[in-house]
Amino acid sequence: MVKELTLRIITPERVVLDTTAESVRVPATDGSMGIFPRHAGMVAALDAGELIYQEGGRERRLFVAGGFAEVRHDTIRVLTSAGEKPGEIDVERARAAEERARERLKPHRTGLTAEEATIDIARANAALRRAILRLKVHGYAN
Repeated sequence: MVKELTLRIITPERVVLDTTAESVRVPATDGSMGIFPRHAGMVAALDAGELIYQEGGRERRLFVAGGFAEVRHDTIRVLTSAGEKPGEIDVERARAAEERARERLKPHRTGLTAEEATIDIARANAALRRAILRLKVHGYAN
């Protein structure tokens, strides 16, 4: 009986992670999804968030910026635009992104149409969420 999964996190630039894991939890768009050995094949859309996996009995985390997860034959492939281990996260950059997003959410901005303002607010909220998630994952650095 298979007791481990192959976990691969892939971005356009590199393979962030290629390891074996006892279990994986991904931030699916409709909630956190747990994957264990012998999981049925599937594809799931991912939201930005923490990907958590058990490796050697230890819980490990990394940030993923959304994308897709494919489970097939005890292999999980995560395709994402950005994937970062806790030690790889640039804290100053994440804090600056958080501050920029918070500034964009302040009501004093003028000169935008209603549609532009709606799009700007949605983008600022998404950027703020990604920055906060990066900082959260960084807090788990080993």
